[in-house]
Amino acid sequence: MVSILLWLSAAILICVWPARAQSQAALAQSPDPEATGSIVGSVVDQRGTPVYGAHVTLAREGQVSLNTDTDQGGQFSFSNVAPGPFQLSVAATDFKSVAISGVLKPGEYHTLSAIGLVLAPVVTQVVVKPESVIAQEQVKQEERQRVLGVVPNFYVTYIPNAAPLDAHQKFQLAWKSTIDPVTFGVVAAVAGMEQESGEYSGFGMGAEGYGKRYAASYADVAIGTFLGSAILPAVFKQDPRFFYKADGSVRQRLYYAIAAAVICKGDNGRWQPNYSSILGDLGAGAISNLYYPPQNRNGAALTFESAGIGVGAAALANVVEEFIVPKLTLKFPLARRHQDSHS
Repeated sequence: MVSILLWLSAAILICVWPARAQSQAALAQSPDPEATGSIVGSVVDQRGTPVYGAHVTLAREGQVSLNTDTDQGGQFSFSNVAPGPFQLSVAATDFKSVAISGVLKPGEYHTLSAIGLVLAPVVTQVVVKPESVIAQEQVKQEERQRVLGVVPNFYVTYIPNAAPLDAHQKFQLAWKSTIDPVTFGVVAAVAGMEQESGEYSGFGMGAEGYGKRYAASYADVAIGTFLGSAILPAVFKQDPRFFYKADGSVRQRLYYAIAAAVICKGDNGRWQPNYSSILGDLGAGAISNLYYPPQNRNGAALTFESAGIGVGAAALANVVEEFIVPKLTLKFPLARRHQDSHS
């Protein structure tokens, strides 16, 4: 009986064990539905050249997006990615963005076909600025112009078609010029020379005499600047600046610089008699009689004579501005330097 039971048990084991082994083997080979996988790919341009630095984003529903950039070979990869649907978006400078989608199986090493990028169309943006804004930008540039980096050179423009100044900008230049430290220094030197030579004796001598000479000299500068370069230009709609010519022969440029003492460009862009400068010199000379000592005041004839001298001085100053100052002005535009060197 025992032997029969042993034989039956052996027979059962022989029949059952292979089936159980096959079941365990089959279970071992079936994928884990939660096993993570990998996604790899490459990014190329229209010619098949790898795109370096393209930004690749992996998005999956309900999960945090993953980001990476392509290497020098245009390759990218994502590891430990949960299985399921995914979407890839690729963006690179100068290229149109691309989006593709797929499904990652559990434990899969998913290799994508090369992702091709197409160049984005070139967009030209034209910014239209009001004329007053352009003029203000140019004024800011002019306020940085200094001969040898020290002496202000605000009333010169190196832009042939510079935007016309409005009244506020004309007064702005006049104010900047009269409060510049160099202006105060020059006035101080002039007052000292006047006192040393005994000029304007009605002011007296000593500290009080020097103070009166200084005040009178500064008043001459301030009144002349505001009257001839701000008030009258605003009234007559004229531009108080000297327009650097640069091109043409030396003779043409010389004639131009001399003529600029009696003609100027209007706010309408046309050349016209320089009423502002001439009347400004006459007005400043007449006003100076209010604060100079009676024995030192100018009569009508002397006032006109001084205005004529002022025109000659302006012509000489313009010649210097045209031929010499640009080489000494640190803020002189490079483009105009180049043009001047070939004239």
